[in-house]
Amino acid sequence: MIPRRLSFVAILAVFLSGGTAIGQTAKLQVIHNAADPAADTVTVYLNGTKLLSNFAFRTATPFIDAPAGQLLNIGIAGKNSVSVNDTLKNFQVTLTAGQKYVAIANGVVNSAGFAANPNGRNIGLSLIISAPALDTTSGGNVSFAVMHGATDAPGVKVSARGVATLVNKAFYGDVTSYISVPAAKYTLDVKDTSGTALVAAYTADLSGLANRTATVFASGFLTPSANKNGKAFGLFAALANGQVVTMPQITTARVQVIHNAADPAADTVTVYLNGTKLLSKFAFRTATPFIDAPAGTPINIGVAGKNSVSAGDTLKNFSFTLTPGEKYVLIANGILGTGFAPNPSGRSAAFTLFVKTPAEEAAATSGKVEFAVVHGSTDAPAVDVVARGVGRLVHSAAYGDITGYIGVPPAAYTLDVRDTTSTTTVISFTANLSGLANRSAIVFASGFLTPSANKSGKPFGLFAALNDGTVVPFGITTGIQSTSAAAPRQCELTQNYPNPFNPSSFSIPAAGQTTLKVYNSIGQEVATLVNGQLQAGSYRVTLNAANLASGVYLYRLQAGAFSSVRKMVLLK
Repeated sequence: MIPRRLSFVAILAVFLSGGTAIGQTAKLQVIHNAADPAADTVTVYLNGTKLLSNFAFRTATPFIDAPAGQLLNIGIAGKNSVSVNDTLKNFQVTLTAGQKYVAIANGVVNSAGFAANPNGRNIGLSLIISAPALDTTSGGNVSFAVMHGATDAPGVKVSARGVATLVNKAFYGDVTSYISVPAAKYTLDVKDTSGTALVAAYTADLSGLANRTATVFASGFLTPSANKNGKAFGLFAALANGQVVTMPQITTARVQVIHNAADPAADTVTVYLNGTKLLSKFAFRTATPFIDAPAGTPINIGVAGKNSVSAGDTLKNFSFTLTPGEKYVLIANGILGTGFAPNPSGRSAAFTLFVKTPAEEAAATSGKVEFAVVHGSTDAPAVDVVARGVGRLVHSAAYGDITGYIGVPPAAYTLDVRDTTSTTTVISFTANLSGLANRSAIVFASGFLTPSANKSGKPFGLFAALNDGTVVPFGITTGIQSTSAAAPRQCELTQNYPNPFNPSSFSIPAAGQTTLKVYNSIGQEVATLVNGQLQAGSYRVTLNAANLASGVYLYRLQAGAFSSVRKMVLLK
């Protein structure tokens, strides 16, 4: 395909003569994309006879038969023309028989009063023709060419987000070859020629256009005030039947916010967006659904106390720019003051926003549940997370780490939180995902392993924030939770009174191999609650007895040379 420049009026006259000639013909579509307000609507004459009135900016003809192999004389006049004597210019043109053309009228009648093209391209009124053109395609795809038609816009790259680069360094007047893609919905990113700065993003819904063709054209002015207040920049698609479709510009992003800051001073907060109150009484371990937020311009998110009356009360402010059309999860985490245990991996525990992008508002794979995992417990070491009987989901995640999305069938799982050697299970949880097909979630570790060393903040737990803002706690099955890092004077195993199966606790004065197991009345082992190296301290242990029958059970602690056995009763 070799683009050629002809006069706007010449090609319009050829179009308007379509269907009147006998003999050889060509197929032609004309798109009016000349943004000069003086050419907003025009009248076209063919050999002195009026052929078209009110041919408007951002409209197109269908592909039609036009006379080929003969000289045609075209005249163009303003929209109020009453005779051929009003024509501003006349042109002569000859088309090639059997060829298909798309002709895009572009530019300004007189460059005075208009911004120059930043790449030095001529912005005078012209017609850009691409041939061979397509008026149909096959295979269920959509085929389209892209034309840069904004006189005051610099060169750009255009990409279908997450798919491919469609246009590489196109400047005003350039037309691409045809690009074929599946009939689906896309986000088109218009970037500078380096591909780093996003100029604008647009929605291109091609899902209903299988086997159709189109010309996608950039139109209007980036700065209307510098161009006689002509129409503003936009992206449009002219279909082969002459229909022109507006591609909506995306000016917002989708955002979910999760409150996971375990500092008691931030138990409930007020959130401001650009100085305006967005959320009141936003509580720890709650989440918003995905909501629209301004994108493409810097925004400020301020977090204040629960009794805040204005944005001047904010405790912490965060500034960033969201990408139009992108999805984000913002997780508020960390601590505001002093008196908290340091992070064992050396990570900063200061109050912050963890950002997950691109996020998923629904499962990308039909029928599955998809979730990302966030390590959000400031005093917890790096861990592995294993779905029992399935596989390892998280490997060596330290505080602040966020995994990619993991897709699993909707079912009930047992999640073992292990040390990074994957040999010692620290705590286990039940995760019932059986009713969440096609949903997405953020699974977040929350709270403190040792509340007594962290201003008695909420204890450690595992939670899932669903895409609609519902937060689901995962139930503890068997596991161990540190309640004090201080070394006790002696080993001790407490009674889980009152029965049945309330949490039990134990203390060990020195680090070492520790086991805590449960036996039935005939001495058979039915559960292992602890089996690994523990540091000196006090611990609390919980057992899920859902699968055990009513009866008398024994639980035995072995820590070095120390051994202790106690009895408990399960009644269902």
